Amino acid sequence: QVRLVESGGGSVQAGGSLRLSCAASGTIISVDNMGWYRQAPGKQRELVASIDSAGNTNYVDSVKGRFTISRDNAKNTVDLQMNSLKPEDTADYYCSAAVQIKYRDPHLVGYWGRGTQVTVAS
Repeated sequence: QVRLVESGGGSVQAGGSLRLSCAASGTIISVDNMGWYRQAPGKQRELVASIDSAGNTNYVDSVKGRFTISRDNAKNTVDLQMNSLKPEDTADYYCSAAVQIKYRDPHLVGYWGRGTQVTVAS
């Protein structure tokens, strides 16, 4: 199986920065899309940023210009650099990955990390 482990959450003042990291391990042939989602209390989980294996990125409008997603394909890791944090960025952040787990079978399986909490104080 595949395991995703996040790190780097915490509490900061508005305007501060945090860097989230996620490492995928286990039975991995290749990793396609990787991404970061977040869920604030009482709200639905939303996609924050995603990156494919070629490095193409996608961001939700509310974080454009402030957050940067990056990945290391050799290490199966994905990071989220978060700058100019706002109180509305407060949420649990989850790493996701679409993983090929079998040789000669291109089917991708989706996995989630357990989440890391980000709190931004005003």
